[in-house]
Amino acid sequence: MLLRNSFFLVIILGAFISGCREVPVPKPRGHFRIDMPKRNYTNFSGRESSRDNLPFTFEYPTSGQLSFNEEFENEKGWFNIEFPAYKAKMYLTYMDINHDFDELMEQTYKMNVKNHISKADAISERYFSDDKNKIYGILYDLKGNTATAVQFYMTDSIRHFLRGSLYFSSAPDADSLEPVIEYFREDIVHLIETLRWKQ
Repeated sequence: MLLRNSFFLVIILGAFISGCREVPVPKPRGHFRIDMPKRNYTNFSGRESSRDNLPFTFEYPTSGQLSFNEEFENEKGWFNIEFPAYKAKMYLTYMDINHDFDELMEQTYKMNVKNHISKADAISERYFSDDKNKIYGILYDLKGNTATAVQFYMTDSIRHFLRGSLYFSSAPDADSLEPVIEYFREDIVHLIETLRWKQ
């Protein structure tokens, strides 16, 4: 009798212990939290390169590092603002307009829209027009898993043409990069709004 009661006790205890375990549930996919730096800006004077003397100024984030490719002597006006902590780089290209404004606009359209339209879920445009400082242009916001999320061009339509694009050195994943893209988009807008052509 004692043996039979012990046997039932072991079975009941075993069922109780095995029944208390949590059922494994897959966790939803998450992304790392990314802390962005406090916003501070410094002035780009156009004389930072040992080779170039560029005819414009603007403000850019102090967390960025200017880099100039000194190897290409014929590529005046090609420089970057790098953000190593975020694997991000803003590519900037300045060109003088020499009766080729339509060609520059066509190149910009191909680079900003045509090359990315197949990958983008949507492309929105934000227009800038500053008659006082003669600064006009468009900021392109590309949604989805595109190679670049933000591109822009600024011009006075007569002498100056500045083009920029934001790239990340990582696989395009719009969901995980969205907070960083949003942060840098605001910095790009600040750059545009502080852009001034030199007389």
